[in-house]
Amino acid sequence: MPALPHGPRIAVVGGGIGGLAAAGFLRRAGLTATVHEQAAVLAEVGAGLVAAPNAVRLLRRLDVMEPFLRRAVALERAWEFRRWADGSVLSVEKLTGVCERLYGERTYVLHRSDLLDTLRSAVPDAWIRLGARCTSVDETAGDGVVLRFADGSLVEADVVIGADGMHSVVRGAVTEPAPPEYSGLCAFRTLVPAAAAPEFARRPTHTIWLGPGRHFVHYPIAGGEAVNVVAVAPAGDHTRESWSATASPEDFGAEFADWDPRVRALIAAGGTPGRWALLDRAPLRRWSRGGVTLLGDAAHPMFPFFAQGAAQAVEDAAVLARCLADSPDDLRHALKRYESARLARTTRLQRLSHARRDVNHLPDGPEQRARDAALADSDPLVGNGWIYGFDAEKALARGSADSRSSNLHS
Repeated sequence: MPALPHGPRIAVVGGGIGGLAAAGFLRRAGLTATVHEQAAVLAEVGAGLVAAPNAVRLLRRLDVMEPFLRRAVALERAWEFRRWADGSVLSVEKLTGVCERLYGERTYVLHRSDLLDTLRSAVPDAWIRLGARCTSVDETAGDGVVLRFADGSLVEADVVIGADGMHSVVRGAVTEPAPPEYSGLCAFRTLVPAAAAPEFARRPTHTIWLGPGRHFVHYPIAGGEAVNVVAVAPAGDHTRESWSATASPEDFGAEFADWDPRVRALIAAGGTPGRWALLDRAPLRRWSRGGVTLLGDAAHPMFPFFAQGAAQAVEDAAVLARCLADSPDDLRHALKRYESARLARTTRLQRLSHARRDVNHLPDGPEQRARDAALADSDPLVGNGWIYGFDAEKALARGSADSRSSNLHS
């Protein structure tokens, strides 16, 4: 494992968005790491995601905005909520100019693979080990940690970062293993070529159609070359959670058969959709044990209703790197500081994203009408300022300064 002469040996398990973000921010902090990825190539499946200002400001500090902007689409409008039956607009918010004024950055949408490539540009080739499937994590007699891999190889590290997703192997070294619960919901995803998409779907707008038991989202990605479509519906008997699982276009269309014709046309214009069950995990009370810690979905998997999963992994990565760089001689303290800095925020987002499914999926009736009236009166860009205005690195520094001040006066 490459390491600085006097730096800790850091192993990152998982080469997705969270794992590469961790490696990139560790490099920025003057540390080195090896990313162990089980796949033979680095690739992100799935489709689009939202990069809100809280993530973008950190990406800018990582000096990856040039590759990011080559493929990202800056949103001009967001929270364009529409009624399922006729497409009537319940509310919409202008972002251009306002988002920058409030939070110093714009909000973007892009393909997951484009964000992965962006982060990959910040990580040296020598730091990435492919085809390395971690099978167990064990503490040594000293302060080290041993990773075992499917090919029989062993790696010893001072710090192990579990960025290996919902089904994390590393998580079992931190907390009692327990399978995730099925939420009763599934997600459909498809990409529609821009040339085949109607004009209203090509606009740089994040649109959310709300209906009984379901919602339907679309926005342009890939530099405007495609439209990302994601829809959440009852899972029924479908319990497979896999990025590679698919459904038929007919099954997807049947879920929205009585919706506005524009929704049905967008589904018909897409290819074979992905379909997977949404899994649920309760928030953890701790992320770290000994020299092992968790990051991103391994620590706090979220429903997609606040579009913050990737952003929170980027925040985790920036904070963890800073904590390790600040305390290279007391790594366990660094991991506890990281956990303390991140746990409350991600737990809040987990719980809010969980609750949002009920709000989005109300059946027509008094509660639905009250929700729609509330949407018309809302200002989500300002109301969610605690999300978008948050600066993870500055919050960590403030927390350290507050702690020092408290110690001086105790």
